[in-house]
Amino acid sequence: MNKRHINYVLGTIFSLVVLTSCGGEKKEEPKETIKLGVQKEEEPKAEINSNVTEIVISGDDMMKFDLSEIKVKAGQKIKITLRHKGKMDVNVMGHNFVILKQGVDVAEFGAKAAVARDTKYIPVGSENDIVAHTDLIGGGQTTSVEFDAPEAGTYDFLCSFPGHYALMKGKFIVE
Repeated sequence: MNKRHINYVLGTIFSLVVLTSCGGEKKEEPKETIKLGVQKEEEPKAEINSNVTEIVISGDDMMKFDLSEIKVKAGQKIKITLRHKGKMDVNVMGHNFVILKQGVDVAEFGAKAAVARDTKYIPVGSENDIVAHTDLIGGGQTTSVEFDAPEAGTYDFLCSFPGHYALMKGKFIVE
């Protein structure tokens, strides 16, 4: 076979593949219509309270939070929602969100948390070191915690899964 015949054969095969893949049953999938100015209906919520400040923070399989600073008002009701956008299991790449009280050393807390596997990396007896914390979650999961913002000041937040606090940390600023 010469080069011209090979090109003809390949061209014919390519054409047949394209033509046969275009045929067949056409599945009619429902299309979602979105109108500007109209909200998509969601499941009804039990209670909507406009006095609650809702904050969403995400973590991933690269051990990173998408926020490094959060600002709120003192005494305000706060709801923090943590989303794990990764795919890894909670035992491999678990994340939580912990706000430490002022004066608590991040590295010391992280070291205590690293050996607190049975309590989801929240050390027993650390209640006086923590403002609030979420549950430990794995890839694709979401968790929330509600609390009243403490007095004005700057607080550290972190993920207390072993070793994560080195990268997954930030400042919780109360004004």
